[in-house]
Amino acid sequence: MTTTATQDPRETPGAGRPAREHASSSGTAGASGAPGAALAVLPGVLASALAWTDAHRTRFALPDDVLEPHTQVNATLKPLGELAQLGSTIRRTTAPGAPEHEVAGDLVAYAWEQLHEGTLLLELLRAEPFAAYPYEIYAAFAGYGLRHEGFEALARPLTATRAWAHTEQHANRQLGLVNSERRVGVVTHTDAGGVLSRTWLGGLSEPWMFEGPSGYALTHTVFHLTDWGRMPDRVPKKIDGYLRTWLPAWTDGCLESGQWDLTGELLAVAASLPGPAPAELLDAVWPVLADVQHPTGCVPETGVPVQDPAPDPYPFIDCYHSTLVTAFAAALSLRSLRQTDERTDETTPGRERHTP
Repeated sequence: MTTTATQDPRETPGAGRPAREHASSSGTAGASGAPGAALAVLPGVLASALAWTDAHRTRFALPDDVLEPHTQVNATLKPLGELAQLGSTIRRTTAPGAPEHEVAGDLVAYAWEQLHEGTLLLELLRAEPFAAYPYEIYAAFAGYGLRHEGFEALARPLTATRAWAHTEQHANRQLGLVNSERRVGVVTHTDAGGVLSRTWLGGLSEPWMFEGPSGYALTHTVFHLTDWGRMPDRVPKKIDGYLRTWLPAWTDGCLESGQWDLTGELLAVAASLPGPAPAELLDAVWPVLADVQHPTGCVPETGVPVQDPAPDPYPFIDCYHSTLVTAFAAALSLRSLRQTDERTDETTPGRERHTP
C-alpha cells in the first residue's frame, strides 16, 4: 500500500511525541484498542476542535474583493463552504442543548452571514453560470434549511441545460453534484447509482492501489453518497463489506505516514457505514488522533505534531481543514458508537438500558 507521505515522521528530527510512540508501538489500527477507548476521548476531541474553530471563525471571513476574478476560490469560498458543510452536519448529529450543538449552529449562521444570506452566491452564479461550485456551496445551506429565493430562481433553468448535465468532471465530483441537487430539492441530472459505479470505490478497486488522491476520492464518494454521513443506508452492501475489510489497513498506513487529515476522513467514513459501528477500528485509531490534537484543539494536516504551547502552533491554512474534519468525524463516531450501544441494550436479554 502506498501513502502520500514522502518521509516517515518517526525518522524526522524531533519525532518522539507520545502520539508517535503510541502509533508505532501499538501497531496503530492493525491492533485493537481497549474496548471503549474511542468513547473515552471523543467528547473531548469534539469539544476542543470546535472551540478552536469558533475562536478562529474570523479567519473564514470573506475578503471585500471576493467577487473579483483574481480572488482565489480555494483560499476564500472553499474554507467557508467547508465550515458550513461540516458545521451543519455536526449540528444535526449532536443533541439539542449540547454545547457542541450550539457552537456548530453558530458557525453555520456565521458562514451564512458572510454570504449575505445567499445574495453573494447569486452574484457568483450570475458571473459564472457555467460553474458548479456556487451551487454546491448553496446546497450545504439549503440542506440545513437556509434558502435564497433569487438564487434558486436563477439556478433552476441553469441546472436544466445540456451543459450542466454534461459537465466533464471526475465521478466522485459528479456524485457530489447529484447530492447537491437532492439537497436543493430538484430532479437530479443523472442517476447516482451509475455515477457510483464509475468511482474508485464503486469499482471495488484493488485495495493495495490505495494512495492519497484515491483516498480522498474514496472518502468524498461516501460523503456524497450518504449526504455527509446522515444517510448510512445508502451505502450498498458490497461497498460496506469492502470498506469494513480494508479501512483498518488504509488507516494504519495514514497514521504511520502522519496523514492526519486523511485519517480523520477515513474515520468519518467508518462512522458513516450502515449497521453496527466498526468499534475495534475506532477504538484503535481515535486515541492516536487525540494525542496528535494540540491542547488548543487544532489538528495539523500532515507531519510530526509540534510541541509548541503557542496559541497558534500551525498556520491557519495548514490546520483548519483537518481540525474541521476531526470535529466532523468525532461527531459521527459518537453517534455511530452510541447507536450501536443502544441496539445492544435493546436486543440483549436481561440487560437494563441506561440513558445518560
